[in-house]
Amino acid sequence: MSDPFMPLFSVRSGAGFKAADGVYGLTVQIANVYFIENPSAPREIILVDAGMPQSAEMITEEMKRRFKEGYQLKAVILTHGHFDHVGAIEELLEFWDVPVYIHEKELPYVTGKADYPPARPDAKKGLVAKLSPLFPRHTIRIPSVQALPSDGTVPFLEEWRWVHTPGHTPGHISLFRDKDRVLLAGDAVITVEQESLADVVIQKQELHGPPAYFTADTQTAAASVQKLAELEPEALLTGHGIPMTGKNYREDLLTLAEKLHSVL
Repeated sequence: MSDPFMPLFSVRSGAGFKAADGVYGLTVQIANVYFIENPSAPREIILVDAGMPQSAEMITEEMKRRFKEGYQLKAVILTHGHFDHVGAIEELLEFWDVPVYIHEKELPYVTGKADYPPARPDAKKGLVAKLSPLFPRHTIRIPSVQALPSDGTVPFLEEWRWVHTPGHTPGHISLFRDKDRVLLAGDAVITVEQESLADVVIQKQELHGPPAYFTADTQTAAASVQKLAELEPEALLTGHGIPMTGKNYREDLLTLAEKLHSVL
């Protein structure tokens, strides 16, 4: 059964946008999902993450609007299994019988075997942080889910590779396209202070680490940010917040990693 609708919104909710060449985003309340075209078969679409609970109609309507008739969803890639990234997966799979891929260390959380740890509402100031104990963290069961290939390849997307970026969750991943240095970061880094309701609502754009209230291991998360810095990304397409593009973000990410390392 899907989680109940959660009345959390940003001013960008429902807005679709071009994020990079062949990559399109949609803000679903307070989270982003992404559609990646298969360059070898442009009518084939890969969905990255599945948004907030009860958002399946918004996602499917955006696909119809964006890609018109004749497109085919080939797979869903999940950066991790938190409720705001898998919220519509059950309903989406009623529309499309497609495989779902996730890191092997996330499998317990999407196969009914383990719940995520309790939220940490005091990890950082902000109303969203205070509300976080109300957010779903229970396991779900995705029948078609399987582990991503261990060699870092991404099914149906030859130009992309996945990078293990744990800390926010044990099996969190990000996706990277080397040819133009596009990073689809999930929640490993985000571009809004997710703990602050005011910043979430207006989508104030600034670089942050993963949502603190649901980050189990801040030091590991910091190491993951440092790993992403070494990729020298030139586009940060994040799970929360407005994407950042237009420069090399290595130094910004290294500074963020140092800041996260300083958190006790």
